[in-house]
Amino acid sequence: MNIALKSGLAAIFATTILSGAAMAETLRLSHNVGDTTTWQQGAVRFGELLSEKTDGAFDVRVFPNAQLSGGDQMRQAEMVGRGALDLVVTSAINVTPLVPEMAVFSLPYLYGGYDQVDATTQGPAAGLLEDILREKGIEVLAWGENGFREVTNNTRPIKSPADMEGLNMRVAGPMYIDVMNALGANPQQMQWGETLTALQQGVVDGQENPIGAVIIPQQVYEMQKYLTTWHYSYDPIFLGVSKKRWESLDAETQGQMREAAVEAMEYQRQITREGTDAGVAFLREKGMEVYEPTEAELQAFRDATKPAFDEWAAKVGDEIVGAFRKAIDEAG
Repeated sequence: MNIALKSGLAAIFATTILSGAAMAETLRLSHNVGDTTTWQQGAVRFGELLSEKTDGAFDVRVFPNAQLSGGDQMRQAEMVGRGALDLVVTSAINVTPLVPEMAVFSLPYLYGGYDQVDATTQGPAAGLLEDILREKGIEVLAWGENGFREVTNNTRPIKSPADMEGLNMRVAGPMYIDVMNALGANPQQMQWGETLTALQQGVVDGQENPIGAVIIPQQVYEMQKYLTTWHYSYDPIFLGVSKKRWESLDAETQGQMREAAVEAMEYQRQITREGTDAGVAFLREKGMEVYEPTEAELQAFRDATKPAFDEWAAKVGDEIVGAFRKAIDEAG
């Protein structure tokens, strides 16, 4: 084979490789916590699975810390809804400004355990929220987990509602403002990107978040001394895609994307729960004082937060709250 022919074939081969790589369509995925979290791990896994299932047709680029929405975690879903972002992993409470009904998942002391959680997020009840989000331009592909939100602070152990009195508490959304007000705390709504600095500088006394998904991977234990496992509110996450992007895909690709999302969020839920199970011992090793309330003490928190529950249940509406309670009752 002469040199000219070899060179020509090499050029064709190189062009083919480059054109194949260039064919991968870039999708931008935004989430609002750090790159050490299980949110990030789930998002990255989704990208890997989607690439595998579509023979490299898509390249998912993951952007943590709400970079693509200027650090505003509440804007991510709205941006996906109008097609400014392709994909989002975010928690239900972050979407309540756009869809108030999403607060149903986080109603104080709605759930008693993971079986009840799964009966709603992985069952027909969640479909009612998916229908509303679809109307807002977001197709929910799968549900993952942020987890049961536990309270931390730097002032004192939290054993009763009275211990919350006067504490400046960072919260994520409107419902938690009402919950903290009911407990006598001073809620400060704040972007997560600002929260770690606020904790370090003492701008706020404490915060509330899940152990496995946030408190450990974001090293909140380095800034907070006390933790109480009060399990007062559950927060799921979901992986959603812009409806405009979704409708541009053929049925086969839609199926592949949903399969990738379901598998990725199953993985994300698993590692989040594993991190939570081992989390209390880990946090104690790191020097946190962990208090685990008795059933009687938990009932006092339930009673104190009931006004906020009732107010937000009314905002969500009887149909959705009823569907969630039915699923929870059937789960036992």
